[in-house]
Amino acid sequence: MPDFAAIGNDLYTGKRSIDFIGRQKTWYAISGVLIVLALVGIFARGLNFGIEFRGGSEYRISGVSDTSSYEDKAQAAVAQAGISGNVVSTVIGGSTVRVQTEAAGDKNDPAKAALAQTFGVGVGNVSASLIGPSWGASVSQKAIQALIVFLILVALVMAVYFRTWKMAVAGLVALLHDLVITVGIYSLFGFEITPSSMIGFLTILGYSLYDTVVVFDKVRENTAEAFLTRRVTYTQAANLAVNQTLVRSINTTVVALLPIAAILVVGFTLLGPGTLLDLSLALFVGIAVGAYSSIFIATPLLVDLRRNETAVKELDKAALRFQSRQKVPAGAASLDTDSAAPEDAPRDAAVDGDTEEAEISDLRAASSREVHKWASSGPRNQPRRTPKSKR
Repeated sequence: MPDFAAIGNDLYTGKRSIDFIGRQKTWYAISGVLIVLALVGIFARGLNFGIEFRGGSEYRISGVSDTSSYEDKAQAAVAQAGISGNVVSTVIGGSTVRVQTEAAGDKNDPAKAALAQTFGVGVGNVSASLIGPSWGASVSQKAIQALIVFLILVALVMAVYFRTWKMAVAGLVALLHDLVITVGIYSLFGFEITPSSMIGFLTILGYSLYDTVVVFDKVRENTAEAFLTRRVTYTQAANLAVNQTLVRSINTTVVALLPIAAILVVGFTLLGPGTLLDLSLALFVGIAVGAYSSIFIATPLLVDLRRNETAVKELDKAALRFQSRQKVPAGAASLDTDSAAPEDAPRDAAVDGDTEEAEISDLRAASSREVHKWASSGPRNQPRRTPKSKR
């Protein structure tokens, strides 16, 4: 059995390394296929909006002893009451049948009586509720507004926190990636979208953002040291950051998915459709997709966005020269600052204002404070030399 603690330690120290950045085309291709499938589902098959969005009447028949052929029975009962249009029927908990129809209006009581007779229960066992389409339209509008405000605030906060708009762009792309794929999965499998699902979509965006920020924070720390020591390239420093946070991301995701999976099992087998099932389904799909984007999409995209910056190019050249002299294996990365930087490295290379300039300045200042106070004055215990004129 593999020693996962040792593997995690090796990934953190750089003894082992998975080339996430070097294989970015593979990750982009996988995401591209998933996004295309999601878009096909969204635009070709469409979304299965719940009754809260489209409006209509819902009936719940409890205490049903025989749920066989429940769809045909519900269709016949609703038609008997004179209600036309699509009828959606679902069995909940093994003895309750949920029937959704177009707005019944004055045909509500005949529909209840017909359903009770068809399923062999009393009229008191049939509950009815009417939802107008205007309420669903209001929910949709508010959800879209909340999503737009959320994305704008995320972009501003990330740009200020990381001092670079390119990290904000990479983070937003990862968020949109998660949202499109999650909604596409709902479309392809015909899952119903309810207000609870919308809440779940917004929640998973927050989770995905949290995971991405954790990785980016480590990327910023590693790349700031790389700019100071010039021993590793920007790509190597970023790839090391992903490896160092990999175990943490996996553990966090697994811990989050296990209880949600338990809720899903209970919801599908016992509770049936409802707020709890809708919310847990959105969370399960979104958290899994969000973990993938944080590891395989966000950081590789950030490296691609910064690859052509002057400061990054100069760092890469200096680091590769150092590694060639030290015979460092290809792809190896170490941020150990005990060794001196290469003599020909341009230590004062200009860094764009939207990069890690502040972090680099702090690291240089801290490094200079450690220099021995006598280092610039030469050896102190040398015998004083007497001028020839006084000998």
